[in-house]
Amino acid sequence: MLCTFQNPKNITGTMAAGNDSLVTQFILLGLTQQPELQLPLFFIFLGIYVVTVMGNMGLIILIGLKPHLHTPMYYFLFNLSFIDLCYSSVIMPRMLIGFVKQNTISYEECMAQLCFFSFFVIDECCILTSMAYDRYVAICRPLLYKAIMSHQVCLMLMAGTYAMGFVGAMAHTGCMLRLTFCDGNIINHYMCDIPPLLQLSCTSTYVNELVVFIVVGINVIMPSLTITISYILIVSNILRIRSTEGRSKAFSTCSSHIVTVSLFFGASAFMYLKPSPAGSLDQDKVSTVFYTIVGPMMNPFIYSLRNKDVKIALSKTFKKREFS
Repeated sequence: MLCTFQNPKNITGTMAAGNDSLVTQFILLGLTQQPELQLPLFFIFLGIYVVTVMGNMGLIILIGLKPHLHTPMYYFLFNLSFIDLCYSSVIMPRMLIGFVKQNTISYEECMAQLCFFSFFVIDECCILTSMAYDRYVAICRPLLYKAIMSHQVCLMLMAGTYAMGFVGAMAHTGCMLRLTFCDGNIINHYMCDIPPLLQLSCTSTYVNELVVFIVVGINVIMPSLTITISYILIVSNILRIRSTEGRSKAFSTCSSHIVTVSLFFGASAFMYLKPSPAGSLDQDKVSTVFYTIVGPMMNPFIYSLRNKDVKIALSKTFKKREFS
């Protein structure tokens, strides 16, 4: 059942249908409403986006060009960089627009952004789980590593990752399309995310909330448990190594992944699995920044600066350019 207008000022972004109205476009409020912060934040986040694109593209190109990086670990890292590049590009350009002018987005564009965002975020959850499994096999089953992490297994894990992302994105987007949005068209966020959209619906959101808990539970809680169990086994195995150098080397191969997992799963779990009282959307925006913007920017540096193979590949690349 459609809602009727309560305020004639809400005509913007609606399509009249008798005495009822359907929203045809939304207004994204952005990260902040303070005018004095808009321009500084624009340049800060523009810099972050440039660094994100250059860092992830650089890692993709480096892994693609260097044969000694064509291993399961770097195969997953290649895909992680691709996913980070894609889902930051789904969010950041629209966010930057909101710093310089009123950010209006059509209903269709909003649903498309939600769909692609859901797809890439779920992909990130799954690929981080695959990377944890890869580290478990490398440290706990080193003699069987090549047999277990074969090319076919890696392809299957990535196919499963993208399949999970597709199913989750279709579930979220399909449930959102069944909702009716009327009168209110102002989204208190810098992107079309699920919680602020649910607050604008004038029809029941029970199914959507159920889907959020099911999909997020599968793609956050289960991977978190899998990663936790993997690292418990990894740590117990590392502690059995007698030499200090061996323990240090084993820990160093996992430290980058632990930092990335903590940043991503910590922020996303806080965002989607906590109760949602009124007025919590400002907190949601801050927590979303960490796993949608900070994470994709930091990942190339986390994995390259703490990774010996990547540093060697980078130094060889720069040396070739100096002598060419």
